Amino acid sequence: MPTAIIADDERLMRDQLRLRLGQAWPELEIIGEAKNGDEAIELVDQLKPDFTFLDIRMPGKTGMEAAQVIGSKSHIVFVTAYDSHAVEAFERGAVDYVLKPPEHERLLVTVERLKTHLNKPALDVNSSVTAMLSQLAEKMTAKAKPAYLQWIQASIGQDLRMIPVEEILFFRSDEKYTCVQTAKYEALIRKPVRDLAEELDPSLFWQIHRATLVNVNAIEGVTRDIRGRHLVLIKGKTDKLEVSRSFLHLFKQM
Repeated sequence: MPTAIIADDERLMRDQLRLRLGQAWPELEIIGEAKNGDEAIELVDQLKPDFTFLDIRMPGKTGMEAAQVIGSKSHIVFVTAYDSHAVEAFERGAVDYVLKPPEHERLLVTVERLKTHLNKPALDVNSSVTAMLSQLAEKMTAKAKPAYLQWIQASIGQDLRMIPVEEILFFRSDEKYTCVQTAKYEALIRKPVRDLAEELDPSLFWQIHRATLVNVNAIEGVTRDIRGRHLVLIKGKTDKLEVSRSFLHLFKQM
């Protein structure tokens, strides 16, 4: 039975990748998980997996640094959230990759590639892919703009969803949870709005209340109720989101 380990500093992402791999390749046994590059190196030495799934950015040793230490001990599969330029670098290199969040159809392509490697010796990343990794590292370093959240890990009942932020209409918090509302469904997270406001792109999400963030592209208009409160209307929804006085200045340009 083929074996693998998963290295990612986000537990929910490890859970999601484990789930998706189980669906795409039921015979693959996940025999270990690591939270950083150093742990991944130790697990490879201990468990000798056929494949090692490495997140590129992790505390301690990054996925790229860990891959160079692992060398030919295991087939490397990078897990990345980076753009098409990074993907092009992977396509030219001798390693495989999985895009975050892992999608079933794309993962099936990766699985077929990995199956062809199963009976072949792993490539030494130090000798075969160092140049590609260096180019990718330079591109990552050159991106000086803040790394805003690109997706939200949220729960719907017992299921975990990876939701691209551009699909989210608004966030609304109560004392314990924050509702994540999309056009099709509602999900829940535990992160409060005050934290989300610091992690989301402010040009895409406006905080209009201490408990509410709204996607600018989802705003249909603003109205007033009989009490004089300003309410944001959401495209395709009946929700009306109250605007606090301290945030009214956001709508002067509308």
